[in-house]
Amino acid sequence: MKIAPSILSADFANLGQDVKMVEELGADYIHVDVMDGHFVPNITFGPNVVAAIRPITKLPLDCHLMIEQPELYVADFANAGADIINVHVEATPHIHRVLQLIKSLGVKAGVTINPGTPVAAIAHVLSMADLVLVMTVNPGFGGQKFIPEMMEKVAELATLRDEKGYTYEIEVDGGVTAETIGACKEAGADVFVAGSYIYDAEEPGARIQALKEVLEG
Repeated sequence: MKIAPSILSADFANLGQDVKMVEELGADYIHVDVMDGHFVPNITFGPNVVAAIRPITKLPLDCHLMIEQPELYVADFANAGADIINVHVEATPHIHRVLQLIKSLGVKAGVTINPGTPVAAIAHVLSMADLVLVMTVNPGFGGQKFIPEMMEKVAELATLRDEKGYTYEIEVDGGVTAETIGACKEAGADVFVAGSYIYDAEEPGARIQALKEVLEG
């Protein structure tokens, strides 16, 4: 069970400090939400930001590419220091090729599905995936309300993993709080992305601890 704070909600003027802070507070991954203003209605980070924070933390950098034609950019993110690169099945007609490319670069490959996308859309690439990300909000902005119906997809992915002997981690992203993380764990998730819940708090450490307490309970 891993907590992955999303730097989408960090203080961009003190990004390095905010990355170090959550590492010291017990985070397991750093989640980097990359948005291009086309696939989602927001613009955030590029490979240069990944390269800037790479020397600051020993934690794996989990780069979530919410961008069109991700195949054009995965090499840049791999070279910048990404440990995991997640791409949306909805963003490319060549998801199998993109996952092959990511793995050829020595990086763990993740495949992501939006709330309206069924697990069936990625059934034929699950054997390649190191991580499967289920969006529990519509991608594009932080601070949205958790969509509980997505737990059906998490449970389906957990069942498929057991039945087929797959090895991917199941990640959830969007609206994760101490009130919602229990349902995610119960459904079979392993990695929990939390942004505003952690970074908007007066005591981020208390929020990380609250999440871990639910997972350990």
